[in-house]
Amino acid sequence: MGYQKIFDRRGLLLLLSLLLTAGFFATTLLGYQVSKRAIRDAIIGQDLPLTSSNIYSEIQKDLVRPVLISSTMASDTFLRDWVLKGELGVGEMARYLSEVKQRYGAFSSFFVSEKSAIYYTGEGMLKRVAPGEPRDAWYYRVRDMKEAYEINVDPDLANRDALTIFINYRVFDFDGNYIGATGIGLTVDAVRRLIAEYQQRFQRTIYFVDAAGRVVAFGNQLDRAADLRAAEGLGPLVERILQEKSGSYQYQAGGDNHILNVNYLPELKWYLFVEQNEEVALAGIRRTLYVNLAISLAVTLVVVLLTHLALSRYQHRIEEMASTDKLTGLLNRHAFIILVDKLMAAYRRAPQPISMLLVDLDHFKQVNDRHGHLVGDEVLAGVASILRQGLRESDIAVRWGGEEFLLVLQSCNLAEAARIAENLRQAVAQARIAGQDQGFSVSIGVSEFDGVETTDQAVNRADGALYQAKHGGRNRVCVASSA
Repeated sequence: MGYQKIFDRRGLLLLLSLLLTAGFFATTLLGYQVSKRAIRDAIIGQDLPLTSSNIYSEIQKDLVRPVLISSTMASDTFLRDWVLKGELGVGEMARYLSEVKQRYGAFSSFFVSEKSAIYYTGEGMLKRVAPGEPRDAWYYRVRDMKEAYEINVDPDLANRDALTIFINYRVFDFDGNYIGATGIGLTVDAVRRLIAEYQQRFQRTIYFVDAAGRVVAFGNQLDRAADLRAAEGLGPLVERILQEKSGSYQYQAGGDNHILNVNYLPELKWYLFVEQNEEVALAGIRRTLYVNLAISLAVTLVVVLLTHLALSRYQHRIEEMASTDKLTGLLNRHAFIILVDKLMAAYRRAPQPISMLLVDLDHFKQVNDRHGHLVGDEVLAGVASILRQGLRESDIAVRWGGEEFLLVLQSCNLAEAARIAENLRQAVAQARIAGQDQGFSVSIGVSEFDGVETTDQAVNRADGALYQAKHGGRNRVCVASSA
């Protein structure tokens, strides 16, 4: 016995799934976009500038310090007096430069005299500089420049041509006359290790750029062209950066967005570049996004499952209420209309005999008049129970109206239907229903669907047979003639 489907819950569950999924995903993605924008704003407005400021403070201790040492050497009274006295006693100058080197931990220290052209180190006289010597070009450049000092990267003659960052400082006598150049040197490897420490500490890409736009110092291997004008994404910004000297910039490279903060360091005459790959910075919230999406999907599945279980339970109850006669528990006529359509569709696919039994409770009005409607209801329910028990699982029992019942027997011919009808009549007659001593009787009309007529016509023929049973004395079974 089936029930009428009030609605298709699959469509409702699909709609609920879509709404929950769209809501969760929209909320999660909106939160991700807000977090992404907040992180970008924090990187541009706080993190990178603060990192640059901290690095600058570190540089003042680690890289600017050599500039101050060179400045101190250039104004040292001993050095100037020694030059003005004729550069007598080379050992005194060597000892002075050696002490400077040891005291400040420099890689090298030097002095080049303008008068004698001698290059002094902590070991004594190294050589004489000459205008035509390419490796001495730095000295003549320093001699002719207007600035007090320069920072330059050159091989160090005194240390087996090790690549060295020199702070070359101009020296003047007490009357302001140029008398030579002095300073100290730091190995490029030492500076790289220093920048690598900054990168490790601040988790940023850090490097230095000179006024020509060339990378002069960096930490770990930098994936960047030596001339920044040739760097992907960054190249078009170089001229603007060199002119503005400081600020925040963004560019695309390698499919990632890079945020750059630049500060000009006048002591070094270099630009400090501090970069943050935005994709790396967003890795954390991207993982959170994936986790949130997974949680949203899990919540959606749980909600849909619980809704499915609840709907299944309540839909069954609602469909039962809508399709079942409350008093007898049999199907009502509205449910029969739906089920008979399915029955006819099955008959068209595979024809099998179908019989109709129309059952009417005899003298039911007298039961109501004599015993009351409550007893009458008990009698109807009892007869319905006897009828249902006498049918197969595939058969259909319907309360047709009042005290009438329609039974539809599948795969059952007319003779078999008449036999079943007789068994049902006897079962009702023998039963004691609603506590009554006397039995009750039913009249039954039987017809077989002929495959051509409509179901209404088959039921009408059964109704005609029932009419014959009633007028033939009741408590009997009559079989309808063929259509």
